[in-house]
Amino acid sequence: MGTFHKAAKTKDLAPGKGLPVEVDGHKIALFNVDGTYYAIGDTCSHRGGPLSEGTLDGTTVICPWHGANFDLCSGKNLTPPAPQEVPSYAVRVEGDDIQVEIP
Repeated sequence: MGTFHKAAKTKDLAPGKGLPVEVDGHKIALFNVDGTYYAIGDTCSHRGGPLSEGTLDGTTVICPWHGANFDLCSGKNLTPPAPQEVPSYAVRVEGDDIQVEIP
């Protein structure tokens, strides 16, 4: 089990949007899907695209560079050209702070 670290404020992340953050040396993409927050690695496993800038389709993010799809719940790559998953992080909200668990 890891430690939770403050990553952002809820007011900084509108529904349907992503936000790049760095937490304890980890590049993380935070997402707000209808008030539920998700955190995955921000670097696409294909060519390093910024997943935080991707388009959301439910709990799937589409990489803005080459269209690979990733599951926000697990970080699993769902479509090519991404060859592997990205890290997935537990998220909790304390007050108006979004916190991410770093292993």
